[in-house]
Amino acid sequence: MDTPGYVILSRLGSQLRGSAVLANNLANANTPGYQAQRAIFARYLQTDPLAQAPPGGRSVTYSIDRATWRDTVPGPLTTTSNPLDVAIRGEGFFAVETPRGERFTRAGRFTLDQTGKLVDAEGNAVLDERGSPITFAPGDSRIEIQGDGTIRSENGVVGRLRVIRFEDPQRLRPEGDRLFAAEEDPQPVARPHLVQGAMEGSNVRPVLEMVRMTEELREFQLAAQFAEREGERLQTAVDRILRRRS
Repeated sequence: MDTPGYVILSRLGSQLRGSAVLANNLANANTPGYQAQRAIFARYLQTDPLAQAPPGGRSVTYSIDRATWRDTVPGPLTTTSNPLDVAIRGEGFFAVETPRGERFTRAGRFTLDQTGKLVDAEGNAVLDERGSPITFAPGDSRIEIQGDGTIRSENGVVGRLRVIRFEDPQRLRPEGDRLFAAEEDPQPVARPHLVQGAMEGSNVRPVLEMVRMTEELREFQLAAQFAEREGERLQTAVDRILRRRS
């Protein structure tokens, strides 16, 4: 394979990666707290020492998949009237305890398990500001979650939700569709703004994602056509060389 073949192969790989990211966004358009992702690509410039125009060589550009950027714009809030649904207005994440350690999420769709422990959709315990699971007594029925995260019932204060922030949220590693793992130490949000009986939806806008997906598909088709024609060109060149030798 010569240089044009490698260039178009890098382009096809980038298009495939971009389409996969868009497809994942569309699949999570209704996932609570999901944040849309965007693939980031870069150019790798290589000088061809055999090129004579312009003098000094000609630059050849390859596509490189560098990273995935996450759109941290909050999703829309939907009123659910469920007292255990909590949405964060502004920055912040809830902390939950998983078998892999502490993880973070903006999906505040919580429930109670059989022991009265507050858990997320996957059954992970929701943590309070001390890092302990939040557990309700059997007699707690009228649950109130205040704007600062304080949880009360008719029997008094149950605890306070741990709401944290990060200096660089882009460094969070997604685990699944709702949870994130952190490489840096989280910082508590001094004045969180929580909304009880509401749920933050996905910030994915399906119409825009479909438009981007259509664009990616068309560009992939053009790149595939170029690769096919390049293959035909190489085959024609080989056939001519063989005819001359024979």
